Order: sequence, then C-alpha cells, then structure tokens
Amino acid sequence: MSLLRYPPQGIYGVTRRKLLQYGALAAGSGLVAACASNRNTATTTNSATSGELTPITYGTNWYAQAEHGGFYQAVATGIYEEYGLDVTIEMGGPQVNGTQLLMGGAIDFFMGYASDAIKAVEEGIPKVTVAAIFQKDPQVLLAHPGQAETLEDLIGKPIFISSAANVTYWPFLEARFGFTEDQKRTYNFNAGPFLADENSAQQGYLSSEPLTIQKEGGFEPVVFLLADFGYDPYSTTIECRRQLVEQDPDLVQRFVDASIKGWYSYLEGDPSPGNELIKQANPEMTDEQIAYGIEKMQEYGIVVSGEAETLGIGAMTDERWQSFFETMAEQGVFNSETDYTQAYTLDFVNKGVDAYQV
Repeated sequence: MSLLRYPPQGIYGVTRRKLLQYGALAAGSGLVAACASNRNTATTTNSATSGELTPITYGTNWYAQAEHGGFYQAVATGIYEEYGLDVTIEMGGPQVNGTQLLMGGAIDFFMGYASDAIKAVEEGIPKVTVAAIFQKDPQVLLAHPGQAETLEDLIGKPIFISSAANVTYWPFLEARFGFTEDQKRTYNFNAGPFLADENSAQQGYLSSEPLTIQKEGGFEPVVFLLADFGYDPYSTTIECRRQLVEQDPDLVQRFVDASIKGWYSYLEGDPSPGNELIKQANPEMTDEQIAYGIEKMQEYGIVVSGEAETLGIGAMTDERWQSFFETMAEQGVFNSETDYTQAYTLDFVNKGVDAYQV
C-alpha cells in the first residue's frame, strides 16, 4: 500500500488487553530509537503479566482497516494466545518506515510487499517474507463510466498516479499495455481532479477509492484491478528479520499459523471482534468502509484465490516470485542479477486449507 491512499490521522498499537495510543512518528534514526525504547518497556510489562506468553509486536503498513482484519481478529478472539503469543499491533502510516523499525528491533514482524522485499535483497537488508496474506495486490485504476471498457482503453488518457507508482505498477503498464510517460499526472490523494475530468483515470485501492468516488462523485467508477491483468506481486505479507527465522523458527511458525487462522476467522466467521479493535485503533474508520472492504476482498479473491484455494491463506510459490521478478527486471525495476530467492522462504506456509481451520 505504501503511500497509495489518503489516510486518516493517528497511530495506535493494539493488544487484546489494552489499547495503546501513540503520537505520529517521524521518520529517521530517532524513530527507531524511540520505538525500540517503547517496545522494550511494553515487553517488560507484558512478560510480567502474560505468564508463558511470548510478547510479539507486528507492525502494519497503514492505518487500521478491514484489509488488516485477520490480524486484529486473531488478537480479539484469543487465537494468538492459543499459540502462546501476546501480540501487539502497531499501525503504520505515511511517516513510518516499517523496514527501519523491523531491522532496528522496534517490531518483530512487519506487513510488507513483494517488490520491497526484493529491493531489500539488492540493498543488503536481511529481512525475509514468510507468508503472503494477499494473493492479489489491491491496486486499481479507476475510470469514468462510458469512458473505458478495457484497460487498453486508458492508453492516451491522463492518469493520476502517485510517485510510488513509478517503481511499482507503472513500468508494468508501459511494458505490457503501451502506456506512456505523457499520460502521467500527479495524484495528491484527492479525487477532485479525476472527478473534474471525465476523460481521466486515477489510481486507487480496491476497497477505498471506489467507495469514496461513489460518495463524492455520485457515480460508480469503472474498476480495473491490475492483478487481474498480470501485475502479480504478493501483498500484505509477513516479514521478519532473517536472524529470527534462523534462530527461532518455531516462533515464526506460531505467528504465521495464528495469523492465517485469524484471517479464516475474519472472512468465514463473525468479523465483529476484529472490527471493534480496528475502530478503536482508528476512530475515523466507519462500519460502512469496513463492510465495503470485506465485500471487495471476497468478491475479487484478494485473500483466497489461486494457490491459496488449496494451499491455504498465506500461500506462496517459487513460480510466482520468479514470474514477478522477471517481469519487473525486464523493465529495469530490479537488477536482473539479483538473487530474488533470498527475499522469501516457503518453510512456514502451504500446509493446505484443512491445517488452518478454526
């Protein structure tokens, strides 16, 4: 998700027993030091009160929402505790560098993204992806009704995109569909310019911007989910330091298994426990937005599709990582000599659907 959406304000951490509110964090070396200090204090407190539970902090990549629901559900319903874990969820935001927090020890796991994981390999950052909750990246392009029926219809039209698009999906669109540089317009996380120009398109997040446009523009936009057109990075992943994988694989396995079960509980059971924590953590999140997010995740197979239908939520394959790497390396996003296999491990996933039922 990175900076591809306009967020509400505030950063919070959530545990099953308490709600910890944090002020907005500034990026930089001081951020790691401050968060590490906060986490050490919380760890001491949790260890004293949780008995044999192991305190874990999971950092998300944005503010609390339905797209994070399975993790909040695992906290709210006690699934993490069943696996011997006392999990705190710390929300991300536009000023939070999750990789920096992860490598600085301020958090134990982070909600990552496939392309960033491969970039980390190129930069010598020893983190590894251990599960992929989203089989489809929810990135979309939106158009006005009657202006485009296929993705190719957007060629030549002005498209509002963020700077992050230049190193993620835009090179793919140029190579696969013939989009050109002169189409790009700056997207400032405001639908106004798109609404004012019927010939334009804009980027969005499947479960956010379409609803915003319906409410502000009074119409339902045409939605193109880029994952359905060949843009296939894993998203909403679980990352951790490589050292943790090597030194305590049992802890990694327990966190992955419990998180996956939380997602099955959230999507197949009653999501209200997780939703209540989401709204506590992010007071600007509405029931309408949460319901819309869940609906779209299920409608488009964001979490359960492809290999996940048989291998279980969180599934990853070597073939999928290779396909994404080669596609983006051809466009110069990655160095073709990069050992992308260092970005992930399949050791903790692909157990089959039955292994994760709650």
